[in-house]
Amino acid sequence: MKQEKQRGRKWFAWLPLSLLLLLSGCSENIAVLNPKGPVAKVQYDLIMWSIGFMLLIIAVVFVLFAVVLIRYREKPENADYEPPDEEGNTLLEIVWTAIPIIIVTVLAIPTVKATFALEKPQRHDVEPLTIHVTAANWKWIFSYPDQHIETVNYVNIPEDVPVKFKLTSVGPMNSFWVPELGGQKYAMDGMETQLILQADQPGSYMGRSANFSGKQFTHMEFEVVAQKKEDFEKWVKEVQQTAPKLTKDKYAEILKPGLVGRMTFSNTHLEWVDHAKQNSHHMNNGEHSDHHGNMENDHHEH
Repeated sequence: MKQEKQRGRKWFAWLPLSLLLLLSGCSENIAVLNPKGPVAKVQYDLIMWSIGFMLLIIAVVFVLFAVVLIRYREKPENADYEPPDEEGNTLLEIVWTAIPIIIVTVLAIPTVKATFALEKPQRHDVEPLTIHVTAANWKWIFSYPDQHIETVNYVNIPEDVPVKFKLTSVGPMNSFWVPELGGQKYAMDGMETQLILQADQPGSYMGRSANFSGKQFTHMEFEVVAQKKEDFEKWVKEVQQTAPKLTKDKYAEILKPGLVGRMTFSNTHLEWVDHAKQNSHHMNNGEHSDHHGNMENDHHEH
């Protein structure tokens, strides 16, 4: 019996260390806990602050719970004790109402401040790079309006430069998310949302859809390649000189539901349609798209 108790105590002693090792091993594989840009770093600090504050609350609750159990436990000398009837306690009611308000306030203030701060570029001395992002079933289309470049399922950005992603969708709502660079934001049909991200160093960062949009949404991934400024400019010139032109027919083919590989073009679909500024069912030049994002000629008279 004593040996079993000793084994139980040894197992209980090793439990905290095992959990610590488990969490430390997993943290390397959790992209959210591996920030590679100022936006992700602010959100990481906010996550850590929230977890730490909530752990403090849990510790206080458990300490109070133990104190009450020990101090007010039944003893031989108070076995017959019967507590008096209480109509209410104004002080206690104020305390247990105020505590949740304080907790929510302490969590809300840094969250709100960080949320508003991240709506602006983290650097004010560098002009942001604008990239339009169009989500479709089941691929991501990236348009560089100033560079006249369009890519599918990958996007190149310069390091240490804020990138203003203008998000929209053709068909179902999606969610644009690059965990190592920042939090997600929704891309919706017929409107535009904005997300500003920045990479502090060259590298490859995987992005994905964080919103269910059909049977192939788990494969709706893309790669963000952060490059040195000179490498990014070299890539831009190379694409402008060697990549094929995107045609309306080719774009209609890309929009059809299904998976596609990476593509690169030396112009953008913004030349004839911007899904954020008009409903996808009523496009320019007398064209419209069906519910699957397919472009069709509109033969109806208006």
